[in-house]
Amino acid sequence: MKKRLISSYDEVNDTFVGKVDGENGFCADYDISDGIFLAVGKNNFPNSVYVNNASEVFKTPKQILENSNVKIDIICDTLFLYFNMFVDGLKICSVKCKNDYGIPSINFEIDSNH
Repeated sequence: MKKRLISSYDEVNDTFVGKVDGENGFCADYDISDGIFLAVGKNNFPNSVYVNNASEVFKTPKQILENSNVKIDIICDTLFLYFNMFVDGLKICSVKCKNDYGIPSINFEIDSNH
């Protein structure tokens, strides 16, 4: 499944927010890795990402995070959730965690260029 990503980075507060275009609200918010929060909607599909202290969490300079060419891949199976984030084609984050969140088996891409 492929959806359009609306992302923003606030350099002053070092906060990254990425939201699936057209999605509103969330049912649950999960800390999938130190500082990376994934919100899911009523059907347990991911609909937004929030990262405070983003440059520290991603170990990436703020200048890179200001780029609006962002793609996020979320792949889930019954055991694991894989979260990968790319800025201008550069992988800045890769997380693998247990899928204890009830997210169904999906291959989900949100892309600012979709």
